Amino acid sequence: MTREPVKDHLGDEPHTVSNWNIANGLTMIRLLLVPVFVWVAVSAFDSSNSAGRTFAAAIFMVAALTDLVDGEIARRRQLVTNVGKVIDPIADKALTGAALLVLSAFDQLSWWVTAVIVVREVVVTAFRFWVIEHGVIPASRGGKLKTLLQIVAITLYLLPLPEGLDPLRVGLMALAVVVTLVTGIDYVVRALRLRRAALKVAS
Repeated sequence: MTREPVKDHLGDEPHTVSNWNIANGLTMIRLLLVPVFVWVAVSAFDSSNSAGRTFAAAIFMVAALTDLVDGEIARRRQLVTNVGKVIDPIADKALTGAALLVLSAFDQLSWWVTAVIVVREVVVTAFRFWVIEHGVIPASRGGKLKTLLQIVAITLYLLPLPEGLDPLRVGLMALAVVVTLVTGIDYVVRALRLRRAALKVAS
């Protein structure tokens, strides 16, 4: 990978950041763990293997943890790169989408839930790339809450929990869907405002 000149939003002088950095490394690990997770999860559900489901949930949690820390590391250490801006949302959506598809395929989760979340993530990612030349929209508190709720809810569905805990995971997934939709609308609105402001300045 090459090194990229980066200029922050405050107008500081550009500094050179290598694409080979810890933040992008964590993102790549998450992306590489997706097929591993899918293989383990499918095998576990197909054979009704409780230990396998627990292992799949552990892989998912490790991969999800990289999503929670790589962006923070990139911002704190000024390691934000164009490569990172591209692969991070791809890895994020690939992990979540893969988990939801597996759960729905094995009748653990309604297909409409998977459809709502996946479509929202695709739309937001499309808007992210649409306005990326004008700037990067930082994750809001709602967006971070959305990610946390999705991770916890999906993990609970992956684990072989007793039926008595069904209301807990159903409730968390329902809350995750609501927050996912609300934050998706908020992101689209902010993206449109950013593009409108950028075009206004350019004109």
